[in-house]
Order: sequence, then C-alpha cells, then structure tokens
Amino acid sequence: MVTTKKRYSKKASRIKIDFDAKAFLDSTGVGRKVEQVKKAEVIYSQGEAARSVMYVNSGGVKLSVVNGVGKEAVVAILGPGDFFGEGCLAGQSVRMGTATAITAGAIHVIDKAEMLRVLHEQHALSDQFIAFMLGRNIRIEEDLIDQLFNSSEKRLARTLLLLARYGKEDRPHGVLPQISQETLAEMIGTTRPRVNFFMNKFKKLGFIKYDGGLQINTSLLSVVLHD
Repeated sequence: MVTTKKRYSKKASRIKIDFDAKAFLDSTGVGRKVEQVKKAEVIYSQGEAARSVMYVNSGGVKLSVVNGVGKEAVVAILGPGDFFGEGCLAGQSVRMGTATAITAGAIHVIDKAEMLRVLHEQHALSDQFIAFMLGRNIRIEEDLIDQLFNSSEKRLARTLLLLARYGKEDRPHGVLPQISQETLAEMIGTTRPRVNFFMNKFKKLGFIKYDGGLQINTSLLSVVLHD
C-alpha cells in the first residue's frame, strides 16, 4: 500500500498530507512494475511503441539515437532518481531513441495511463516529476552551450563530473559506472584517442583514479572553470 505522511503545522490548524512518491515507485500493482536489467540489455528500442514512463531505481541507463545512415549519438547517461521515456506523456507514439542499461540495475516501469492519473492526483510526485523535467531542460541548454563554446577537454571534464553526479549530497566524490571511452567520445563530440589523451592527463594531475572503478575527484572542476 502506498503510504502518506502527515505534517502538522504550528501556524495552522489544518493537517497537510504529503504523498510518499518513493513508496508509490517502490510498490507494485496495476500499471506499474519493477524490472531487473542486466548490463548492456536494451530496455527499449528507437521506433517501438511508447506506452510507459520509466524510472531508474538502481544502476545506469544510456539514451542514444541513430540517424538514417546508422550513426549513433549518446544523448544522456542516467542514474538513480532519473525518469526517462516520458515523451509518451506529450503525445509521442514511438520511442525517439534507444535506452540501454550500462550496469545491472532495477527499473520502475509505469504505464502511461497510470502515470497520468498519479500526476493529476498526487501533487508530491507531480512536483518531483516537474522538477526533473525542468532540470533536464536546463541540462540540455548547458550541453548545447558546452558544445558550441568549450574545448573538448572542458567538455570531457564537465561530462565526467555530471556522470559522477557532482553536487549530489550522497556522492561528493563520484565513482562512475563502467563506461567506455568510445561512449565518452560520442557524448562530447570528439574522438576516442582525444578522450584517452585527456583521461591520462587527468589521471597524472590527480583529478581521477582507477581503484575499483573510475573515481572522480571534485578538483576536476578546476578544468571546467579555467579560462
């Protein structure tokens, strides 16, 4: 059962009841389920029917698109707490890209009709979802500016910090999921040899290290801020 939280205000006699968004996402029932995915598993493919919204509970997900001549571009790497596949709520009948698991994890799959119902009825989840969408729009604008004005070295540093979820309270020093240099090159619009060159440079400077996975030190931010 989805629970609610009662919050009592000393300044008012009324009781404010907050919908527990996490309880809803963690619950199973009609219109929503949890799927375990394996590394490299395709969650959905570009062109297939869009009937659900998804939420990353654990693990990581890569979103990519392929053009008419077969060239693939990575448009986003998502982690726990991120929604994807939300285009169906705005009238998209087919998936505009492919979602692939980059690590093993768990994905909440929420039927389109169920998601629309809950967004209308439960304001807490609606607020969370709107905040996510606004954050994604800001991220897209920042990515465009990054591509237009910054060097590939700065773009790589910024991408690594974002992948490490820099600024999140629970992960001050991020450890990245396994991600290839080819994927990083696709994300920042350069070649794999260039990514390899900068990664070696970052390692020598102590910005990153390889110890049970790729670890990102927040000092890497100096590369982004340097003129």
